[in-house]
Amino acid sequence: MTTANSEPLHPDLAALRDREPVPPFAVRTADVRYEHDGTSLLGHLAAPDGDGPYPGVLVVHDWFGVGDHVRVRCEMLARLGYVALAADIFGEGVRPTTGAEASELARGFYRDLPLLRARAQAGLARLAAGPGVDPSRLAAIGYCFGGSTALQLARSGAELAGVVSFHGGLQTGPPGEAAAIRASVLVLTGGSDPVVPDTAVAAWQDELRQAPGVEWQVVTYSGAMHAFSVPGTNAPEHGSQFQPTAERRSWAAMKAFLAEVLG
Repeated sequence: MTTANSEPLHPDLAALRDREPVPPFAVRTADVRYEHDGTSLLGHLAAPDGDGPYPGVLVVHDWFGVGDHVRVRCEMLARLGYVALAADIFGEGVRPTTGAEASELARGFYRDLPLLRARAQAGLARLAAGPGVDPSRLAAIGYCFGGSTALQLARSGAELAGVVSFHGGLQTGPPGEAAAIRASVLVLTGGSDPVVPDTAVAAWQDELRQAPGVEWQVVTYSGAMHAFSVPGTNAPEHGSQFQPTAERRSWAAMKAFLAEVLG
């Protein structure tokens, strides 16, 4: 475990973080190294400063890797009383700087779903083994690529109480695969998201209907494009744009969901 990045936050992210009030307990943060199959991974941990045990939430980054946005989300979750670990799917030092580079990297993982799931499982194992974490109360959330990854982790049959996808891709799988999902699932998607169109939402829902033992829900935010919950996103020509209303409502929906499934 190493000291967390202390560079000043962008004001928009600082304002986002501070929407969750500072709790009566201290919050500790640190960068966390762990491994998967010989690859070094560098995540980020935020946790209440106490013995716990606390519920744990795995947070999966978008296609730009572990950055300030997911670090802030981890701290917000820690202020709510969760131990939050930002998982590193790409590997230490692999942090795309352009959309083209990020897209190509993400596509490589989508083409190798066993590797994608294994990297997510490595993060979940690191979270579950951490001090102060209650391994019987775990959830996973993710943003864009991370939302897709969280859903793939659920499809692997991981021991999760809940999974939340923020504007993640909704891939379907082989017949019967969805029945392996043990978690309750909350999908938060944009009504004007060209990356996750209505046809993809409908296909995903049709597949989940074939797994009656899985509890799931989809919430659609009108006018919201892809990446609607990531401050600073402003590429409507590519179908991606931050929308404050959808961001605020989706975070509130996640909070209520986690309180229910991890309470």
